[in-house]
Amino acid sequence: MDQTRLPGKIIILNGTPRSGKSSIASVIQNNFEGVWMNIGVDRIMDMTPERFQPSIGLRPGGERPDLEPFIQKVYVAMYNSILAFSREGLNVIVDVGHHEGYSVKLKILQQAAHILSGMPAWLIGVRCPIETVMKRRIESWKIGYTSEGEVPTPVALWQKLVHEPGIYDLEVDTSILTSEECAEQIRERVYRGSKPKVLQNIQNLT
Repeated sequence: MDQTRLPGKIIILNGTPRSGKSSIASVIQNNFEGVWMNIGVDRIMDMTPERFQPSIGLRPGGERPDLEPFIQKVYVAMYNSILAFSREGLNVIVDVGHHEGYSVKLKILQQAAHILSGMPAWLIGVRCPIETVMKRRIESWKIGYTSEGEVPTPVALWQKLVHEPGIYDLEVDTSILTSEECAEQIRERVYRGSKPKVLQNIQNLT
């Protein structure tokens, strides 16, 4: 990297499916100053062969241990590519749903923190109550509660596991804030707040 070039900023939006991450990412990409490259779960899934789907979108539950070595490699490759973009002075917005609900502990978030060590990278928790998630699932996919009126197990697992260890540079709640309001809080934190520190703390977790 050119030592005179400042690295691009990295914003990682972590939350469950239908929590509103993609909408926030779109606002950031289209409104924040500079060039913002959008990298995350949807982009990786789009480039993954069918036989390896759902790629890094695999839900918690440990139901596809055959995919886990591949998923771990793809996550590492994705974060290395994010690092490369940042080193070229390009900003990156990352839309992901990290969890450790695999058949074995993969410690992917800790690996990501190690890869991005020393970079201007903020980990943002995108929170959303399960009731709102279910409403959005029904509106988007016409898939809702079980016949017994319960939240489907995979959805409940997402809600439980995606925010572990649950430490962030900032948290936003999309059930009470619009995408634009969430993005504005993120802008304030990234451009006017203190330096990011959470990924460094996660890197040191055992």
